[in-house]
Amino acid sequence: MTLRIAKLIFILLMGAAPAVFADDAGLLREIDRNLNPESYESYRKLINIEPNGKKKEYIMFTVKKGVDKMVVLFTSPASEKGRSTLRLGENMWLYIPNVGKPVRITSLQSVVGGVFNNADILALDYTAEYNVEKVEAMGEHFHLHLKAKTKTVAYDRIRILADRSRKIPVKIECLTEKNMLIKTLYFKHIKDFGEGIVRPSVIETDSPLYKGYKSVMIFSKLRRRIAGDEVFTLTYMPKVDSLR
Repeated sequence: MTLRIAKLIFILLMGAAPAVFADDAGLLREIDRNLNPESYESYRKLINIEPNGKKKEYIMFTVKKGVDKMVVLFTSPASEKGRSTLRLGENMWLYIPNVGKPVRITSLQSVVGGVFNNADILALDYTAEYNVEKVEAMGEHFHLHLKAKTKTVAYDRIRILADRSRKIPVKIECLTEKNMLIKTLYFKHIKDFGEGIVRPSVIETDSPLYKGYKSVMIFSKLRRRIAGDEVFTLTYMPKVDSLR
């Protein structure tokens, strides 16, 4: 065995060389499932932190079904209580009780302000919105390079750094078509929620477009649940609280 071949074998065994997988889309689907069950409910606390340290907190109850349906109910603070948001594929709506009629919202807007936008709060499976351009295996991580399937999604490109053994995101960079960084999501504090659900319980985000600002999302009571299709309709938005 030549020295050159020996070095190549060593590199491959150590996982230091990029590798392209036969089923890159399958790897992304596995990451989706490890991050969230296909259908579930959960509570989330969202905290917006300003450069001066001022904080504003929201509590949200979430129900997701399949790859493209999600409804979110705001339970706190009192000023937001009873509001709900609905996502069906690329379409999003906001319901405000004293307005009485759902209004359309966009993925890049934010119903809570801060660095998280509506696409982050009403996040679908990545396989629903992105194609895998390339996968690399480097040491203890996978690097997935994703391209949006349509022009309507919030981010044209996404780079996922995932734990190689758990196949769970560690960091996600959200970029424009020209690869300009919009924001970075950090996945922290792996937690066992039961029912075989082991995933990060905290997502933090910052952005070079909002210097000094940070938003944090904390998950609790995440469990599997399959809700009826009627839950994910405009007429049901005033009644989401009945699901709790």
